[in-house]
Amino acid sequence: MNMNTSIVIIGAGLGGLMLARVLHIHGIAATVYEAETSPMARTQGGLLDIHDFNGQLALKDAGLYEEFVQLIHHGGQASRVLATDGTVLFEDDDDGTGGRPEVRRGELRRILLGSLPPDTVRWGYKLSHVQALGQGRHEVSFANDETMVSDVLVGADGAWSRVRPLLSDAQPVYAGLALVETWLSDCDQRYPATAQLAGGGALFAVTPGKGILTHREPDGVLHAYVVLRKPQDWFSRIDEATQADALSCLAAEFAGWHPALTTMITASDKAPVVRLVHELPDEHQWPRIPGVTLLGDAAHLMAPSGEGANLALLDGAELGKAIAAQPADIEAALLSFEQQMFVRSAAAAADAKALQEICYGARAPHSLVEMFSAVPASA
Repeated sequence: MNMNTSIVIIGAGLGGLMLARVLHIHGIAATVYEAETSPMARTQGGLLDIHDFNGQLALKDAGLYEEFVQLIHHGGQASRVLATDGTVLFEDDDDGTGGRPEVRRGELRRILLGSLPPDTVRWGYKLSHVQALGQGRHEVSFANDETMVSDVLVGADGAWSRVRPLLSDAQPVYAGLALVETWLSDCDQRYPATAQLAGGGALFAVTPGKGILTHREPDGVLHAYVVLRKPQDWFSRIDEATQADALSCLAAEFAGWHPALTTMITASDKAPVVRLVHELPDEHQWPRIPGVTLLGDAAHLMAPSGEGANLALLDGAELGKAIAAQPADIEAALLSFEQQMFVRSAAAAADAKALQEICYGARAPHSLVEMFSAVPASA
């Protein structure tokens, strides 16, 4: 690789920023182009559990592990499974020895951004078109009418990646369920029964085809995910309804559940936000095409399983290390990265499907209790 090699990363999510960081500490420059206009253009979601076997390894590769440790939400690894009547079926406290500490996504993104040289990230650059020029080079055009040429183009641009069509015809398909977000602020004071039932970490109240999941976030916030297996158009009604009607419609699906559980729906401080779950094929791959690759959800979108952010971080670190190890042969580096990513992402996608069945299949919640009971607290 010569000093003028242009490495273009599309997307300033966790994976794209991790790639830029690992390249930087190896003395390799890259530029990240992000459609959002600033780091604060939107909220960055809730808590993430960062695993010691992938996400934390990436943070160590990036030299950011100690900063990550300072972000940990202590107590957040506690978990509890409830029956619909509020009976506790399983409980595991957070004694600080678990391998999946919780941190806020926005804070994790902040330390990644802060680790990069100024102007590494270009905000307000929405990708509009990419054209292959041959020999691995691509002309990259943005909605602001700016254009540049890449020698290495990395699509870290999420589920609806605009880079992916260069490599694959695969498109995300609806997975048959959605997570609808709700929030209770100052929960210990305003809704003590619900706060007590939720516990100090994660709560899972699930039955076949539905569930109420919560995370206790810092500052007394209960962040809930109302999960339903429904046709996609059913959720259009939630999106189009007033806040009161939307919450009422959701709550009706949980008639007869303990009131402290349904309060997480009916008392939401904000309008519910529908997150339709989409996925790519479990073994999504592509042939090696010069000068371009994908990472994170752009490469291996799957149902929620706690692995999405971790895989994106690991992808970014592994790709950065591969390029640094073979700077004179970028194609060999990309091939090595992709071959390893395909294996780990296929395994993770299969596990994600199995987890959906455990959580919302015919034997829920007993299948979930069995899974938790079989896994040591430190796993």
